[in-house]
Amino acid sequence: MSPSQVNPRMSQEAVPDTPEERRSYLAEGHSLRSWLLTTDHKRIAILFMVAITFFFFCGGVAAALIRLDLLTPAPDLMSNDGYNRAFSLHGIIMVWFFLIPSIPTTFGNFLLPLMIGAKDLAFPRLNLASWYIFVLGGLFTLITVVAGGVDTGWTFYTPFSSTYSNGAVFLAITAVFISGFSSILTGINFIVTVHKLRCPGMTWGRLPLFVWSIYTTAIIFVLATPVLTITLVLVALERVFGLGIFDPALGGDPILFQHLFWFYSHPAVYIMVLPAMGVVSELITNAAHKQIFGYWFVAGSAIAIGVIGFMVWGHHMFVSGQSPYASAIFSFLSIVVAVPSAIKVYNWTATLHKGEIVIDGPLLYALGFIGLFTIGGLTGVMLAMIAADVHLTDTYFVVAHFHFIMVGGSVSAYFGALHFWWPKITGRLYNDMWARLAALLIFFGFVMTFAPQFVMGYEGMPRRYHVYPQVFQPLMVMSSVGSSVLAVAYVLPFFYLFWSLRYGKPAGPNPWGATGLEWTTPSPPPKDNFETVPVVDKEAYCYPEQGRAGEPQTQQAESVDA
Repeated sequence: MSPSQVNPRMSQEAVPDTPEERRSYLAEGHSLRSWLLTTDHKRIAILFMVAITFFFFCGGVAAALIRLDLLTPAPDLMSNDGYNRAFSLHGIIMVWFFLIPSIPTTFGNFLLPLMIGAKDLAFPRLNLASWYIFVLGGLFTLITVVAGGVDTGWTFYTPFSSTYSNGAVFLAITAVFISGFSSILTGINFIVTVHKLRCPGMTWGRLPLFVWSIYTTAIIFVLATPVLTITLVLVALERVFGLGIFDPALGGDPILFQHLFWFYSHPAVYIMVLPAMGVVSELITNAAHKQIFGYWFVAGSAIAIGVIGFMVWGHHMFVSGQSPYASAIFSFLSIVVAVPSAIKVYNWTATLHKGEIVIDGPLLYALGFIGLFTIGGLTGVMLAMIAADVHLTDTYFVVAHFHFIMVGGSVSAYFGALHFWWPKITGRLYNDMWARLAALLIFFGFVMTFAPQFVMGYEGMPRRYHVYPQVFQPLMVMSSVGSSVLAVAYVLPFFYLFWSLRYGKPAGPNPWGATGLEWTTPSPPPKDNFETVPVVDKEAYCYPEQGRAGEPQTQQAESVDA
């Protein structure tokens, strides 16, 4: 790797192999047992990263089959039932086994104790248990595939899922049910850690914005996930024992299922988005090398999104027959929830204004998130309008909106976090030229994939159909070509990041010149994170007026045993 290929802000000098580095968390044991029984939050984060990467590619295979089948108007690749099972598995795997756990379980686990000056999370064994529970849920998902799959979509709408579907619905429900407990345990762990394990001087007003986002997400985990688990139990009871809960033929109410499901699932949107917003806040302030504009507005908007997010589930049900007065209220609240999201975008833009910006891979991922999330947010406001939503419900317009928010935004932020903290996680630098290329490919590949779907949806093309009128084929082909570009962009980082593990130069403690406690430790960090308890004496993101060398929040320390 030539120096010109490395980010110019990154340190180019090799750092000697010090005893501190040899005692990093990666050197604490190399056996499989040492990893599977670890209680180190950093190693558990790596375990989660490996698991969700596996499921990401499983969901990607289903997506590839869908896009290949849609190249032609006729069902050339899959049968009707096969197509239903493909998009159902794609949704279930991507939502519950990648998007929801992606940033909280990986970067939340790895960074939260480091960012607040703690040695570990509050409950290390509970943290490990949450990983095993997540893997168990994933195994049930794989068993579902072997058993023939499920054809209900990721939403499990009743009474189709509880009575009429001939797929492995019970197995799929069990998989999601089990994974929900992993989310709850993770949320409890994060909440207690933030409240109880902050180092001296780390007040609420000095918390990194990533911590604020993870904290809000943890609260949503704990409050919303039990509603989903109870709802899935009710579906299973109706399917297995014939209890009349949701099936009107048995005296049940199918609309009740929609209320329960979306009461969880719309806050779940913010489980996916809020951690991504926290990542972008970190990337933007480091790229500008200046304090975040309106710290309290950015932190407060995260809390506001979490609170209002529990009040808007009914906008998914405008055509379900619910009261028009309820629809009007949900429409208004759905527009209101866009305000704190817009505050974040405005503050990120203001932070970049007159900043000492270097265009690097993490910044391009952050800008990609802002672009894709803004498109998804604006189309979300359109769907919040009752008249527009009635026309666009269950069309490809909704598919495109959902993917711009969930996949385009969250996945861009995930890759941005991966590139920004990769030197801290591994202690190695990567080729930033390839990182910039991958970020651009993801953005343009994503727009090419899903922008045509806005047009198809507006013109009336319903979702979940693989037989379609000939007039839509050019847009379908464009979408499939874009998905191929996107697939290359997703795979590309794995080559140069793994290459860096063997050939990348040592990163040093703070290759980005960033602030924050995580950058005061060696790269990779030692098992207990800090040799001494850090004492914070500066505000968050306290960059110097000139120069690119960031000043950490702490300049003094006290003994761990003190």
